[in-house]
Amino acid sequence: MTALHGFENLALPDTILRAGDDAITGTATSVDIDPCTGDAFGDIPVASPADVDRIVDAAWHAFRSPAWRDINPLARERLMHRLADAMEADLPRLAALEALDTGKPVAIVEAVDLPAAIAWLRAYAGWPSKIAGRAGTLSATPGSYHVYSRREPIGVVAAITPWNFPLVLAMWKIAPALAAGCTVVLKPAPETPLSALRLAELAREVGFPAGVLSIVTGDGATGAALASHPRIAKVAFTGSTATGQAILAASVPDLKRITLELGGKSPSILCADADLATAIPQAAMGCFFNSGQVCYAGTRLYVHRSIYDQVLEGIAAVGASQKLGRSADRESQLGPLISARQHERVSGFVDRARAAGIEAMTASSALPRSGYYFPPTILRDVPPDAEIARDEVFGPVLATAPFDEIEEAVALANDSAFGLAAHVFTKDLSVAHRTAAALEAGTVFVNCILLADPAFPFGGVKMSGMGRENGSEVLDAYLEPKSIVMALA
Repeated sequence: MTALHGFENLALPDTILRAGDDAITGTATSVDIDPCTGDAFGDIPVASPADVDRIVDAAWHAFRSPAWRDINPLARERLMHRLADAMEADLPRLAALEALDTGKPVAIVEAVDLPAAIAWLRAYAGWPSKIAGRAGTLSATPGSYHVYSRREPIGVVAAITPWNFPLVLAMWKIAPALAAGCTVVLKPAPETPLSALRLAELAREVGFPAGVLSIVTGDGATGAALASHPRIAKVAFTGSTATGQAILAASVPDLKRITLELGGKSPSILCADADLATAIPQAAMGCFFNSGQVCYAGTRLYVHRSIYDQVLEGIAAVGASQKLGRSADRESQLGPLISARQHERVSGFVDRARAAGIEAMTASSALPRSGYYFPPTILRDVPPDAEIARDEVFGPVLATAPFDEIEEAVALANDSAFGLAAHVFTKDLSVAHRTAAALEAGTVFVNCILLADPAFPFGGVKMSGMGRENGSEVLDAYLEPKSIVMALA
């Protein structure tokens, strides 16, 4: 294995040290690769079906153990805050692990990803003492009864997460699940296991009982074994639509609870009156941020014809201003794509668009000599039926087209199998509200982009998923209501 370029003093988590029933004992491994160089730097255990059985059984027993199930809500809250404290104290190491695995600039991980993950944990740490049922009366049954309900943790949760925001998206699942009193088995993407493994080490160090938060590393077969395991009560998944469909199918025999946050092809609409000083850089980074590897990135751009050329020139300038570089370089603004496979996929989309006669503008200077870098790219006058306008690319590729009337823009935006997010830029509040109501998306951003917060729910419609993460609504996914009806006479 090669050196850790730029992170030579970084201590990797001990991937075998998870002692006890949740240790991975299989002999198969996968190679961890630095996307900035294409070099391998470590071997990660691939859990066998027997490993998955053992880890899930440990989580199942931990769920029923008094050490977790019977602790009072404030004790659970304190444990979650201790883990948040430990993450803050360990932030430089966690950020370096995440940057090494993903290739994203470490300065961005420190400023965006880690603070967000910690914020989610702290936000849901406040919930254990506030989860309650309700008392009521029967409305159509004669007699005297005392009626109340309880909200009980659902059981063992399988959290399966992608590689673009490993800790953030893991915490979107872990934090509400722990707050509800569930136990969690987290399977990170095979490309990005390091920060998840370190998180499990920190959880043990601050006092979480064994089995409450476990990590299982591996490939797609590992994820399938986890999602179909009979002792998994719920699967929370973020990733591709195809994998989400497979997880949904696997849930049928046991009628597992499922939350799916899937793909997107989110539109952005720039009206003629948009504040271009704000709208142009936001529309650009709404697609190019994290090298386009964002599920709800604004990858379709519809611009009023009167400002179309001006907007595209501005977006190209923003793309060209972004420095592409290694994750350890604190001046880097964009990193590489996650893998050679993803680079080939994104390149294929652009090559086919060019072959179909679509003009492509590359908005970047020279790329680093090694690694999976892809420049911000703008495709001009893209027909609505073009592949690049309909399929999720997951790279810094923006498909653009002009419009004349807002109704036309809304129709183009809604002409998609996906419905994760949408963006509208206008100074007219009437247009903003009417357009937001007409757009088929789980979240509509007006004069802003890519916001997420534990205070409001997030998820998609159509092929972008089912269920919601975040907000108080997410707790319903980890709690089962139970009604108690007691005769008083």
